[in-house]
Amino acid sequence: MNHTLLLNPTFRFIMAIQIKNKSKVEIGVVPTHLMFVGALAPDESGKLPRTNSGDLKIVSGMRLLCRTSPVKLNNVQVTLFPGTDSRDLDDMFKGLRALKLQVHLIMMVGGANPLNPKDEDAVVGMLNSGLAVARKYKVKHVSSTSFEEWLSGKKLKGKAFDNAVQQVIKVHARCYKESALDKSSVEAWHLEFLRGVEFQNFTNAAKAAKVVNGINKKIKKKFFKVMIDAAHCGDSDLSLAENEKVIKDLAKTDALGIFHASAKTTRGCLSTDDGWIAALLAAYAPTGKLKHVFVELFHHQDPALAALRKAVKGHGVDTTDGRTYNKTVTDGVIDVAHRLNNLAARKLIKS
Repeated sequence: MNHTLLLNPTFRFIMAIQIKNKSKVEIGVVPTHLMFVGALAPDESGKLPRTNSGDLKIVSGMRLLCRTSPVKLNNVQVTLFPGTDSRDLDDMFKGLRALKLQVHLIMMVGGANPLNPKDEDAVVGMLNSGLAVARKYKVKHVSSTSFEEWLSGKKLKGKAFDNAVQQVIKVHARCYKESALDKSSVEAWHLEFLRGVEFQNFTNAAKAAKVVNGINKKIKKKFFKVMIDAAHCGDSDLSLAENEKVIKDLAKTDALGIFHASAKTTRGCLSTDDGWIAALLAAYAPTGKLKHVFVELFHHQDPALAALRKAVKGHGVDTTDGRTYNKTVTDGVIDVAHRLNNLAARKLIKS
């Protein structure tokens, strides 16, 4: 080899793209490894963090990942915060799309409780503002953790829980209608349940399925999906077999959505997942519904997650093993690509 070629940035980029995704499944990243504080979350004026050269940090972080990953990335899932500066949103979408990435959005709710009828208008307003951004930028897939507020509330039982299910169904059906999603670019809305502690009630896939199937019945369309995050499944009160059954049942009602390849408890290197990612991917595969897989790692020192580190034993452990977070995420992408390729080789998914 002519070693002078290694000094050429274009040649190095070509050399990096060497593991082909042989499946029909799209691979993406949730760039939480960049940290909410200082990269993903806007400041009090709504401005997104930028590098010294003026690049948005989320764009520069994803540019580095695209350059160093030996697997071509198809998608990026970005947390959308209410009140983000409109020009910064323009720059973000332009920057990420210049990397040939499809942008998915994920929304959260805060300051209003989706389970409380008195907060319904406030919650619907928050979600509709996010959906307006999705419509403006012609986003095809939106997600949200809008079952309830993060690290808040109390556990409900019996009739109180049943009422909460109906309230969440009502909220999302309203958003679907008021945002005219049936006449928009949005093809699906994926709802994400979270592990206990982060949520108090919608803490497993079965509970999430009850809501999503209820919304679809109310709007008379197969539009809402349950996002399956391996980390939240692994940290839930359902066994692996019980999670696998829910996945199969969701596939039958066409309510099975995006898959997050993320490690339970640590939320760090995928090697700490204790087998959940592989097992749940294998459960997804024969359903024919596996379309998007996102690698998701959280930085163990993100100030925004200090409360979570305090609440969850094992969260906040440094699992990089001396690597940068960019390299640790890259290794996760490689792992997922090999898993998908081998599922395709065994004809469990389409190649």
